[in-house]
Amino acid sequence: MRLIHCACANTTSIPGAEHHQLPEVPTRKDLRFLDAAAKECLPEDPTPSLAEIQASPNVAHLGQPAPAPQQPDERLRIVVSGTDKALAAVLTRMMRGDYLWAEVAYLPVYPSSPAAVLWGLSRLDRDSLISLATSGLVIPSPCVRTDTGEVVAGAAAIYHADGASEYVGEIVVDSERLLYRSGSEPSARFHGQFGARLVPTPGAPGIASSALTTPLVPSGPVSRRSPAQLERLHRLPLLRGLTRNAGVAPGQTDSSRVLTGRALQSGGDAITVELDGVVRPRTVERVTFYRHLRDIQSVKMGANSGM
Repeated sequence: MRLIHCACANTTSIPGAEHHQLPEVPTRKDLRFLDAAAKECLPEDPTPSLAEIQASPNVAHLGQPAPAPQQPDERLRIVVSGTDKALAAVLTRMMRGDYLWAEVAYLPVYPSSPAAVLWGLSRLDRDSLISLATSGLVIPSPCVRTDTGEVVAGAAAIYHADGASEYVGEIVVDSERLLYRSGSEPSARFHGQFGARLVPTPGAPGIASSALTTPLVPSGPVSRRSPAQLERLHRLPLLRGLTRNAGVAPGQTDSSRVLTGRALQSGGDAITVELDGVVRPRTVERVTFYRHLRDIQSVKMGANSGM
């Protein structure tokens, strides 16, 4: 097995691996060596192309994640040490280069990150993480991507502008509405419909999403009162003063309602897209997340949910 270590802004060392020191979020240019390694391990891919899979009436890719059908001359395992956004950058390059058949392991610098939790890594010490990365088994995972070709490694969020005011638009998971707000009424301050958070699921169907119920921007010290209580007080003119300096924990979700599906779509006004902690520089009017036709050959502990 050929073992390649992508060390993204950290000094982790893996015995026996080809070491590549990279920036925190590697670019396509930084990752050209992965393209070359994939080509060396699998000079020609005899399996159906993405276009052929998409055109086929066989929809096996809609089911549980499966092992890659490719049989390379030499197994290729890529170990990423860094943050979730580093893992996302590597997975994005692999997806765009169409070599998701290569195995991927993750050494998170933040054990409680969404991707670390999703991959079952949050409770492992450093030695156990390295042992898993170099000799662990592959457990395929859905590959969740955006309509602009970016992979979500751990979590994504969509919200209005800077996240201080409620969402304006509609969010749908498959055919079920998660959120709708016209924007004709004034925005809530503490508790309302502020957008959505999504994570890849460990198995089928691919995406789990819940509504964001508090703003993404801190407004003051977190109050002992719940966001819903603060919102009720804020709407009463005589009691509004009780909320003047109050705040809520930002980005809370409605855990009582989690929708799952293959795709999440949204249309609205000034939608901000945040992928693994990286905020896109420009807002959009439409965005789609969906399960890619190929699965990630992830080296992980087992099924976990990050919602």
